[in-house]
Amino acid sequence: MSQIQILVGSVTGTAEAVAEEVSDHLEAAGHSVTINSMAQVEDLVRNPDEILLVCTSNTGAGDLPDNLQPLYVQMTREFPAIAGRRYGIINMGDSSYATFGEAGQAIDEAFADLGAQRVGEPLVLDASTGEDPEALACAWVDQWQRLLAPEATP
Repeated sequence: MSQIQILVGSVTGTAEAVAEEVSDHLEAAGHSVTINSMAQVEDLVRNPDEILLVCTSNTGAGDLPDNLQPLYVQMTREFPAIAGRRYGIINMGDSSYATFGEAGQAIDEAFADLGAQRVGEPLVLDASTGEDPEALACAWVDQWQRLLAPEATP
């Protein structure tokens, strides 16, 4: 199975709770998972076989949370060698804000600009729907992990 590092950006703790639930779900499927809520560029390049999964919320202004913002800045200034690295995105926001989903989109674009290869489509969770974000994320990750198999095409 795969080694997966979940990079968490959280303002109120919801993204952290989703990351923990997703981690448990992935571990139950046989993956080795670590959660990183203070990620730095070194964490992206430490193991080229590790798959990255970003689980982030947005601030009301659409910015990345304070604990993920430094990674984004490092990525856009230092250009780490992550071309070909596989990653996924869980993007959490509230569609009542005009900036809905912008933080997840920004980090997705930063990974793509560095040549990383996104696996599947991002999961976009809308807090205004009232649906359970952990349940939605686990359903999405069931599909996402199938794309990680060597015979799957991202």
